[in-house]
Amino acid sequence: MTTRRGLFVAPFDALADPRVIADLAATAEASGWEGFFVWDHLQYGERVTAIADVWTCCAAIAMRTEKLQFGPMVTPLARRRPQVLARQAASLAVLSGGRFVLGLGLGDDWVGEFSAFGDEPDPRARGRMLDEGLEVLTGLLAGRPVDHDGAHYAVREVRFRPAPDVPIWLAGRFGNRAPLRRAARHQGFFVIGLDRPEDLDDVVGGLSEHSPAPGFEVVVDVRPEQDPAPWLDRGASWVLTRIGPFDLDLEEVRRIVEAGP
Repeated sequence: MTTRRGLFVAPFDALADPRVIADLAATAEASGWEGFFVWDHLQYGERVTAIADVWTCCAAIAMRTEKLQFGPMVTPLARRRPQVLARQAASLAVLSGGRFVLGLGLGDDWVGEFSAFGDEPDPRARGRMLDEGLEVLTGLLAGRPVDHDGAHYAVREVRFRPAPDVPIWLAGRFGNRAPLRRAARHQGFFVIGLDRPEDLDDVVGGLSEHSPAPGFEVVVDVRPEQDPAPWLDRGASWVLTRIGPFDLDLEEVRRIVEAGP
């Protein structure tokens, strides 16, 4: 298996401008990176003062690149309406010629990402919303007729077009089994919080118990100063270099991007 290399970029502070993100993505493509994935947050504590909208950034990336895979990494589905998200995801897939990846997860309320706006603060409740939202979202993205009446979402005999292929990667923290089981039903698993390459053995073994489809992606991220080599032969199909979240210096970020994978 060939492991692909990408960037995992926080659009914060010095990078909180979709034009800057698009420039970096274009440079990344020219420098040999294969993916460019953007954090999706509304706020990130007192050390981050400015944040760019991930969907505007994704549209800008689509227009400035030709080969890169890209997308939000990750969007908390519980704070979004799945039917609106389906339209946005399908349009970005069309705009990019099929390069868009939809990263989804529970999200975290550690800085009031949910509670500050009256959204659901309980992670268990968000997990139920995520599962139900995925049922609606995947049906709409597939172009199937959807009729759904659930605890959180209702859809009345709707069918969406266009219906391009949109891979869905689910995120979860290492050691939590529920995100792993959820991810195995889709196209990829972004593993958060891995400290050692050896931990990937547990992830890959756990996924195999749920028989993910061929081509399933196992995605990890490393810091810029970390050597990615130990991760490349342990079952990860993507190793992303993390840019952010704090004290971002644009010139230093450019040096990392221009250096290539």
